[in-house]
Amino acid sequence: MALKLEQKKAIVASVAEVAGRSLSLVAADYKGLSVSEMTALRAEARKAGVYLRVARNTLVRRALKGTPFECINDSLKGPVLLAFAGEELSAGARLMRDFAKTNEKLVVKALSLGGKLIDGKGLDAVAKLPTRDEAISSLLAIVRAPVTKFVQTLAAPQSKWVRTLAAVRDQKQSQVS
Repeated sequence: MALKLEQKKAIVASVAEVAGRSLSLVAADYKGLSVSEMTALRAEARKAGVYLRVARNTLVRRALKGTPFECINDSLKGPVLLAFAGEELSAGARLMRDFAKTNEKLVVKALSLGGKLIDGKGLDAVAKLPTRDEAISSLLAIVRAPVTKFVQTLAAPQSKWVRTLAAVRDQKQSQVS
């Protein structure tokens, strides 16, 4: 089905707008997936906050022009499924990795993070990146550890003094009885 110029402009504008507010992009070959498998993938993508799009490669190249994802243009050959992650950097990679485990017809071609191109082999490394909440909690634990140790060090002499007094009291009570 031939697209009219207005439809093509709308697709380019839509993809460019999503690319402008996304943190990462995953391009995958979806050839051979059934309609039900694609529907399941789209449902999982909605839950994960990932925007999926299938469009003609020439339109996608135009839409990605001037964005950090322009480096992925050489990987756009054949039917390509684009997964834009807006909130979590690794959400798209995690979604594609998990879905590809059960559907071997989905093959990740390339990823783009921060203007850098990563081939499909780097999918696992990106998918294993912590989520935003996990990263914040790890950072807070690292920041909190020295303060906790400092407070414990300051409290140690007093607690040792109290334990010593308690031991002397217990010893005297045992001698009296």
